[in-house]
Amino acid sequence: MPTEAKAQVIEQAKEWYSKSSGVIFADYRGLSVKQMQGLRADLRKKGAELHVVKNTLFRAAVGEDVNTLPAEFHNGTTAYAYIFDDEAGCAKALLDFAKSSKKLVVKGGLFGGKAMSADQVKSLSELPPRDVLISQVIGTIAAPLSNLVGTVEALYAEPIRTIGAVADQAAEKAA
Repeated sequence: MPTEAKAQVIEQAKEWYSKSSGVIFADYRGLSVKQMQGLRADLRKKGAELHVVKNTLFRAAVGEDVNTLPAEFHNGTTAYAYIFDDEAGCAKALLDFAKSSKKLVVKGGLFGGKAMSADQVKSLSELPPRDVLISQVIGTIAAPLSNLVGTVEALYAEPIRTIGAVADQAAEKAA
């Protein structure tokens, strides 16, 4: 039976996990407190929270979902980035920090109940922001509709223009 403090950590981790759309796992060995604070602040702006939780407590918090994860994700020195908004932006922020610090190593992620390798997280970070993706999808859907409206309008407008031209010719001859 876990102590009261450990039970509280498990409950908090359960809450973070249930509210998040995904989790990115990172090895933070060698980072200073100041670097961790800077990374946490950057991730908070993007819609994520970075927490260091004992691996056994993390496993208890996520329950059966831990079976879908490779063991290296939740072993060793692991920081858990709980993503609440803008998955691609948060992944990009973590990977950019990893490039600049050379100490943070992204192990992988868990999105939609599926484990992602570090390379897949890197691919996720290269996606455009959610707003841009939504605009692209709407543009893709709207383009054929606009073309259809233009075609239908042309079908209706052509006879009207023809009648108008004949009426103009008749008016010129009468004048």
